[in-house]
Amino acid sequence: MRNFDLAPLYRATVGFDQLADIMDRVMSNDVAQPTYPPYNIEKTAEDAYRISIAVAGFSDSDLSIEVKDRALVVAAKKADDETPRSYLHRGIATRAFERRFQLADHIKVTGAAYENGMLHIELVKEIPEALKPRRIEIANRDTVEAKAIETAEA
Repeated sequence: MRNFDLAPLYRATVGFDQLADIMDRVMSNDVAQPTYPPYNIEKTAEDAYRISIAVAGFSDSDLSIEVKDRALVVAAKKADDETPRSYLHRGIATRAFERRFQLADHIKVTGAAYENGMLHIELVKEIPEALKPRRIEIANRDTVEAKAIETAEA
């Protein structure tokens, strides 16, 4: 088990407590991380991502996707099968699961698709206009005085 002392982070920063909490959570859950169902996280463009989860044995009606408190929660519960079956080998797990993904600021889920036993969830990073960099024009003294004269004449 790895131990990191995050006290210097708390002493030297303001507003990064959520990042420290995420690091604490990841480090404490590192050993007991569930491996079912398998999934991929890929970057599909500069500000776009896709999470693909292998959900063989589930139909799209068995799956639920929810975003709450900046966490993406994917859950599945198989409807009870009324016909009893006798398996000689059962390698396809259809047990219920809940998988959580912590989302960064401004990450939005734009859609989900189910095809060939794979659940694909599309995400995009949308930075609000107010937070995007903008260029500020530097005015010299002559243009400021000219604008002041124009407004006084009007």
